[in-house]
Amino acid sequence: MRIGELAAAVGVTTRTVRHYHHLGLLPEPERRANGYRRYTLRHAVALARIRRLTELGLGLAEVRDVLADDAGRDLAEVLQELDTDLARQEAAIRDRRARLRALLDAGELPAEGPVSPELAALFAETAHLSDSPMAVKDREVLALLETSAAPEDRERLVAALQTAFASPDAAARAQEAYALLDALADADAADPRVEEAARAIAGCVPREMLPEAGIDDDYGFLPALYADFAPAQADAIRRALRILTEGRG
Repeated sequence: MRIGELAAAVGVTTRTVRHYHHLGLLPEPERRANGYRRYTLRHAVALARIRRLTELGLGLAEVRDVLADDAGRDLAEVLQELDTDLARQEAAIRDRRARLRALLDAGELPAEGPVSPELAALFAETAHLSDSPMAVKDREVLALLETSAAPEDRERLVAALQTAFASPDAAARAQEAYALLDALADADAADPRVEEAARAIAGCVPREMLPEAGIDDDYGFLPALYADFAPAQADAIRRALRILTEGRG
């Protein structure tokens, strides 16, 4: 058989056969006097085995291990590892589908895009605050925090927010804080309203949201956060975090 006939017989391409030669997976026959390589039944059997192994999901490096005479791992060992990996993938897919279903069942998705069902529910409860530019930014920051946080920190963040907004006057306090911040958009950092806004923010933010190790002006993406706000707004947020940190201490 020539290479085209071998490839057709096993159901692969000639490019695949040449690639397997290059990787050393398939023995390459010597050329005959006419310059062509002639493949035998042994080559077809070996190529068919490689195809079966790759169709099971084995990578070519694992196929090499299986095909090796002495140094390779036992096929059952490789297949067991593959089965375990597929089980992990199945669990991850089930988890992702459950999260997608929860988001779809919740109805309209928030403007910030897909967030956890818990945060989406919180955004829905505070949708009436979205007329405030600062409220919109706050939702974006919360979505960022949830995305970037470690799983345990993410759970703590959402739980703290749910507790904070469970009280009847929580929305009113948040609305007041947002209004004070919105009013500082064109103000100077020395404006006396900065302190008032800082205390209003500190009254809305659960202390449980702060990291255990404390927080300073260089923590995480705080420098980028401050740079995104007007000077007076950034100063109000900075002072609020100091109030919260000192209060917890």
